[in-house]
Amino acid sequence: MKRVALVLLALFSLTCLVPAYAQRLSPEQNARQSRKANKKQQKMLKKSAKQQRKAMKRSTKAQRKATKKANRDLQKRRGR
Repeated sequence: MKRVALVLLALFSLTCLVPAYAQRLSPEQNARQSRKANKKQQKMLKKSAKQQRKAMKRSTKAQRKATKKANRDLQKRRGR
């Protein structure tokens, strides 16, 4: 138990030793991360738009099919 506590204490003290300036991003790194995040968001938006188009296409097709079936059934009932 003491060893675990000692190891955790050592790890915590090492993370506190990292200087504050090393944690800051340079403008180039910030710009790169921003571009990367923007590209990722655009990709997700494009993917969701594609899924939405596919869903609309499926629902339109199902609606056409249901209308066709309803008309067919109506014709059968009127014909009898």
